[in-house]
Parts: sequence; structure tokens; C-alpha cells
Amino acid sequence: MTGRYMDIKATDGGSFRALVTVPENGSGPAIVLLQEIFGLNQQMQDVAKLYAEEGYVVVAPDLFWRIEPGISLGYDEQDFAKALSCLGKFDLDQAAADIGATVAAVRAMPEVTGMVGALGFCLGGKLAYMAAARCGVDCAVSYYGVGIEGMLDEAATITCPMECHFAGDDHRVPQDAVAEIKAAFSDHKEVAFFDYPGAEHAFNTPGRPSYDKPASMIAHTRAVALFRRVMGPVYNLVELWEAHVAYEFATRDVDATMATMVDMPYVNHIPTMTGGVGYKELHRFYKNHFIPKTPADTKLIPISRTVGSDRVVDEMLFCFTHDIEIDWMLPGVAPTRRYVEIPLVAIVCFRGNKLYHEHIYWDQASVLVQIGVLDPANLPVAGIETAKKVVDEGLPSNTLMARWAESAAAAE
Repeated sequence: MTGRYMDIKATDGGSFRALVTVPENGSGPAIVLLQEIFGLNQQMQDVAKLYAEEGYVVVAPDLFWRIEPGISLGYDEQDFAKALSCLGKFDLDQAAADIGATVAAVRAMPEVTGMVGALGFCLGGKLAYMAAARCGVDCAVSYYGVGIEGMLDEAATITCPMECHFAGDDHRVPQDAVAEIKAAFSDHKEVAFFDYPGAEHAFNTPGRPSYDKPASMIAHTRAVALFRRVMGPVYNLVELWEAHVAYEFATRDVDATMATMVDMPYVNHIPTMTGGVGYKELHRFYKNHFIPKTPADTKLIPISRTVGSDRVVDEMLFCFTHDIEIDWMLPGVAPTRRYVEIPLVAIVCFRGNKLYHEHIYWDQASVLVQIGVLDPANLPVAGIETAKKVVDEGLPSNTLMARWAESAAAAE
């Protein structure tokens, strides 16, 4: 990714700067990123980098330029007061004109290979709505846009696909306002609404008390899904994932495995909390504790696969002989020479054409039963039977449930 500034001519004279962040391959569809009341601060720069990793040319105009060019504020009391002061001087109609000028300039950029979308948060969420209504963008994503309910007379002019993300406990966008907005778009099939119960305003901003990582993560996936569907780019996530797996289990090449991943990836094997965060730690993990510590006869048997906009979910049988100490699955357990089959689920998230993270789940109790270190007697756990039943649903159910027989008579 590379970042720079460009100058954009305003329709009423003068010019303003915009931050431009370009994906690693140098081109892509574009996103006009619309600021919060804190200007083009570090959070907006981080969002720009994130979407550049996703494959977009991101252009973030300085929409406070008429008030004070280059405003970049934090979240302490003093900066918050200045942000509110700037908001009080902010002209929405002039801002919409500046966004329109930005969209026109972006369409003319040589790096932009397709459509142009809009993305905004808080004030920017309202501006994203206005961009959809007035500026000819191809799609728009609004996060907790403040004051949209006061501009619903423009709803009929929005014809492009749009998403609106609302926090359940947002004192700046109360639920009655959300209800008004939803009602205005009740007949618009291309406008989707997503609610985040328990989340607060600015749930997407790390470093603020309101940050809600689970809400932020799923909202990002939904936003990416819209941008991918409307504008692309389209990546073959299955091909990327299968190449990664081949490097791990077939060629056992650590550097090639890492080359399939972003600069700051992470892996979490959920049952044992093994893996790594960041290139250096994850490389160390793969080199010393995963690739050489996976049994040579390991076999992956696919059961199902789900492919989304930014992730692949693989359900499989993971089969091996416990003939070495498996650091990542059975740390500290000496080889038992026993054969194991377990259902395993890999949830693999991508940023653009690189793997970002892996969450790997399996039933550790079943592994321990199969290697003989956990006695299943009087415990609600099973051994290889869990793998067999994944393949054959006709095998008996409820065998661990003593009370299952008691309900037979009632069922008759």
C-alpha cells in the first residue's frame, strides 16, 4: 500500500486535499472515505489502509478545509470540544458539493479501474447517505449516521445499493430515528439495515470506550460484502486457501505459507490457544511448532465448504497417528501411537488476496479420548464416533443421553 495526497478543485473555487491510499497491486475500484467530526485523524487513516488492503483505492477528502485545513483530532476533552466547534461551522450542502467533486476526480484517476463507492462514520455516515442521494456513487455504506432521519425527503433519490449500520445503544442515533429511517426505505430492496444490540455509538473506533470488536468485525464483513458485490474486486478465495494449506501440509514450506498472508496475520487454534499474532511470531510458530510437529500421515477429508465475501469456512475430518508430540494440538503429551479422527472447522478470513486470520475449532475432548488420556466413562464425551457420525447421520443419536430412553414412551 502507498499513501499520498492529491488536490481536488472545489466547484465554487479553491481546492482541498484528499488522502489517497492505493492497494499493493496499484489499482482497483474506489471508495470515497468520509470523515467523522475529528477530521482525517489516525482512525480515518487506519480505515483507509484497511480498505486498501481489501483491494480498493481509498480517497478521503478533507471536508473541514473551509473551517481549518488539515484538522486531525483525538478523543480527549479538548479535541472533542474543537470537533464540536468545527461541526457547528460545517455546511452540509457545501460538503455534498465537495464530495461530488471528489467522486468526479476519483473517476478520472488512472489507478481507479471500476466503480466508486462511499463509506462514512458518524458525520461521515450522514455524508455517505448524502453521497448516495446527490453524488452519483455506485454504492454506499453508512455507519451510525447522525441526523439521517432529518433528510428523508432525499430517500427517493437513492437508487444505488446502500447499507446502514446502527448501534442498539446509540444516544446520538436513537431507536426512534432508526425506525423512521427504516420505514422510509421499506420498499427499497437495495438498501439493507443492520442492528448491533448492546453496541454504542462509534463502536468501530479502537481506542474509544465505545469500541465493540465483535460488532466492528461483523460490520466490516457486511460492508465488504456490499462493495465486492457491486464493485469487485473478485478474488478466488478457495484457490488462495488451498495454496496455503498445500504449503502447510504437502510441501511444508514455512516461507511460502507466510507469503500467502498479510503483513500482520494471526492464527488461533481455539481449543489450545496456540498460534501467533504478527508475522514474526507466526513465522516462529509455523517453523518450530506447527509444520514440523504435524504427523506425517495427516489427512484432511473435506466435508463441506462455505465461501463468503471475505472468508472461507471449511468443515473437514482431521486424521492422523499420534506418533510425535503435536505442540499445537497436544502440547506436553508424549506420543501414544494411536490413530485419531476428529471433525475440525477452519474459519479463514482474508483481506484482499491474502489470508488475514484463521480460527480453528475441534473437539479436544474427543482427541483426548482417542489417545487414551481421558476416560469417557460417566462423561458426556465421545471418541472417534464423533467423526463417524459427521459422515453418516444414520448412526445413533443421543447415545450419551441417559434420559433419552425415558422420553420414548411419551413420544409414542
